[in-house]
Amino acid sequence: MGNILTIIIFIAAIVLIYFIGSSISLWIQALVSGAHVGLFNIIFMRFRKVPPKLIVESKIMAVKAGIDISTDELESHYLAGGNVSRVIQSLIAADKAKIELDFNRSAAIDLAGRDVLEAVQMSVNPKVIETPPVTAMAKDGIQLRALSRVTVRANIDRLVGGAGEDTVLARVGEGIVSTIGSAKTHKEVLENPDMISQTVLSKGLDSGTAYEILSIDIADVDVGKNIGADLETDRAEADKKIAQAKAEERRAMAHAVEQEMRAKVQEMRARVVEAEAEVPLAMAEAFRQGNLGIMDYYRMKNIMADTQMRDSIGSTDSTEDKKE
Repeated sequence: MGNILTIIIFIAAIVLIYFIGSSISLWIQALVSGAHVGLFNIIFMRFRKVPPKLIVESKIMAVKAGIDISTDELESHYLAGGNVSRVIQSLIAADKAKIELDFNRSAAIDLAGRDVLEAVQMSVNPKVIETPPVTAMAKDGIQLRALSRVTVRANIDRLVGGAGEDTVLARVGEGIVSTIGSAKTHKEVLENPDMISQTVLSKGLDSGTAYEILSIDIADVDVGKNIGADLETDRAEADKKIAQAKAEERRAMAHAVEQEMRAKVQEMRARVVEAEAEVPLAMAEAFRQGNLGIMDYYRMKNIMADTQMRDSIGSTDSTEDKKE
């Protein structure tokens, strides 16, 4: 039992020496660098699950740059999920570039998910964003494709809650479409592409964004399709199809009327044949009743023969006239 207790005490002593030894090393490093970090504070950082080396080195980096930041602030930012070294680097970069940026704002920007160091660097060295090709149509119906480059600078004051690059690109694209669409002819845009950048810049597209637009430069303008002519062609083709459909409808109606008239003619002919069939019966009935004599009947037959002969002679003469 005594041996086990001795082993436990020995292991505990080794662990304690390790913690105290590493903590003493960091404490001496901070002391020599002028960053006052207490020894017990360094020791208890491990129990708070805070890496002492990161905090001490960040504290030393800030002190050497002339920035006063407490150890508690660094620990608090680390525990909140922030990037401590990135925040310190951004503060140093902002201080050297004469940009007003304190620790609280830098920490808020970092916790908001933005790269605070990149934002500071972009404030010093503006970034160029190239927009995708924007297609628009002038009033004369000619399509134009414009490619622009937007030079932006990070706005530190609006990094938290400000819109990102996608919003800037969308607004610039909207401005390009509006400018090209308001041009009377596509030649105006080709002759003076600078009118696009001037018009877009005057609209204040960087409002509410995390960036400040410095310039909008039109890199290229290409002529696309003649949309107006294509629309007129499509409209004419549609009108043609409508006219053909209406003509086909009228033709079908005329054909139907023709068939109806033919049916009526056949019906009338049937009635004539039916009436002619009743003539012999009527004549027989007239003979029986004494209303028609035999001589009357022969006179009627002679008249019918004479009429038939005249019809045959008339038809022969008309045929010969046509031949001549």
